[in-house]
Amino acid sequence: MSDRWQYLLVLGACLAITAPLETLGPGVYRQWRRLIKAVLPVAAAFLIWDEIAVAAHIWSYDGAYISGPTIPFRVPIEEVLFFLVIPVCALLTYNAVSTLLDKVPRR
Repeated sequence: MSDRWQYLLVLGACLAITAPLETLGPGVYRQWRRLIKAVLPVAAAFLIWDEIAVAAHIWSYDGAYISGPTIPFRVPIEEVLFFLVIPVCALLTYNAVSTLLDKVPRR
């Protein structure tokens, strides 16, 4: 396997591992409008931040670990997906833990 697919494989693994959590509670994907409102504004802000850092040569990406396609200012597509996938995985985890904790009697 080529190293250039590692970033995408890790993102895919994160989605695969957290996917079953959708079945707990009200779900995240089932509330897709809320998901979009929660993830897109933050992802956009961080992508702008990344674009500025890359353009200013403050931040860069190792070409050995990315597939190649980029958005403007040489931000790799994996980074775009990172700002979408990781928050979704976090929301799935949060939703599942909250649902389970709500079922535990508290004093």
